[in-house]
Amino acid sequence: MNKKTALILFERVERTILFIRGQKVILDSDLADLYHVPTKVLNQAIKRHKNRFPNDFIFQLTKNEKIEVVTDCDHLRKLKFSPNLPYAFTEHGALMAANILKSQKAIAASF
Repeated sequence: MNKKTALILFERVERTILFIRGQKVILDSDLADLYHVPTKVLNQAIKRHKNRFPNDFIFQLTKNEKIEVVTDCDHLRKLKFSPNLPYAFTEHGALMAANILKSQKAIAASF
């Protein structure tokens, strides 16, 4: 990966980081996008490996938190119509998710 590609990736990740409940987190839809898997696949993998994700690695947003992030973040507007509450991953949770996914991007991120 050259410097320009790394910078673009860093900026992309940086834009998806949110501050919720006093923590820097990334939502499941953004994490799935970074790892090139559908959000549903990510969440299914998390459910299968729930014991690897303690509360300080992942938490589910409340209805009010979801409304707030959808209102504040243009790139999350598609969540407005989803009946599901998104999951928020801390840094450790995002790295652990890379370890359980089988996509090439996730595998590369876990090294």
